[in-house]
Amino acid sequence: MTATPWLPAHVASVTRLTAHARSLVLDVPGWTGSLPGQHLDIRLTAEDGYQAERSYSIASFGPGNSVELAVDEVEDGEVSPYLVEEVRPGDFLEVKGPLGQYFVWHESDPSPVQLIAGGSGIVPLLSIARARAAAGTSQPFRLLYSVRSAPDAMYADEIDRLGALGIPTEWIHTRLAPPGSPRAAGRVSMAELERLTIPPAERPLIFICGPTAFVEATADAVVAVGHPPLRVRTERFGGA
Repeated sequence: MTATPWLPAHVASVTRLTAHARSLVLDVPGWTGSLPGQHLDIRLTAEDGYQAERSYSIASFGPGNSVELAVDEVEDGEVSPYLVEEVRPGDFLEVKGPLGQYFVWHESDPSPVQLIAGGSGIVPLLSIARARAAAGTSQPFRLLYSVRSAPDAMYADEIDRLGALGIPTEWIHTRLAPPGSPRAAGRVSMAELERLTIPPAERPLIFICGPTAFVEATADAVVAVGHPPLRVRTERFGGA
């Protein structure tokens, strides 16, 4: 099997998403395109030759040389602080991908889809939601997005517009609820999870992405309320 090559990536633009996150649009000659939900590896090389590699989810999808990432800065991280605070348009990185065939959505699948994100786990799920909106298909879609507070939500304005595209969103604020919110801040309960997501009887395909603890607890909960484990796909991440 031929190894996936490292490709030079030109930083075309950067956009601030939150106080600690931003998106990067890369121009990658030779990029073969990506499926909704895939990721890539980034490699940084210091002047002394030291290299650091990390994986990041892709927010964009489809063919073409343009690739959109979104990076949330991890305190004491080795790569994310550089990508969030230092990288500028015109800089060059190295990328390898697209990677992953499991955590992907295919528009030909007529199954209902439930997306559940924690923090920056929204990135691959937004890719899937974007693909569904672009395809104009009719399978039911829903998104549940858990964030610490409203200012911590990545792509908040775009996510608020998903409802008009047939992808209703439920917000969970775990530390600080917005003024006037009908729900107090706190983690999502099993009862809420059951009420706010597509029911097991409809046999949805469930995509869960976020920090390891969030993903494990949420996956256990959706199985406990009756979803078959084989219908649950998970992707988790740690510090970077």
